[in-house]
Amino acid sequence: MTTVQKAQVTPGNAGEKWVPICPYDDLIPERGAAALVRGRQVALFRAFDGRLFAVGNRDPFSGAYVISRGITGTRGDEPVVATPMHKQVFSLVTGVCLDDPATAVPTYPIRVTNGTVEVSVE
Repeated sequence: MTTVQKAQVTPGNAGEKWVPICPYDDLIPERGAAALVRGRQVALFRAFDGRLFAVGNRDPFSGAYVISRGITGTRGDEPVVATPMHKQVFSLVTGVCLDDPATAVPTYPIRVTNGTVEVSVE
């Protein structure tokens, strides 16, 4: 399991939209990692093809902050994560629960800058 340190927001970057999280290579393909970004728990995923996804880490069905520990895969061409608590499946692209489309987790913009993964929660 990859451990990602808490993202630090210092006075010099408090107004910036993007928060650096970790080196890209620290994220293991198809394994989740959690980061605390400006007070929000974010689950980060790196797909085998290199794409990155960031969604809220709170499972809306159980209330537990465990989505980063879920099982990743696909439904059709859609990258997904199944929560470890009750196995509901969420799209990593839209955050919508494929088992109950009335429920969703937030998604966050994610990018790589100079080899560092950055997330925006604004």
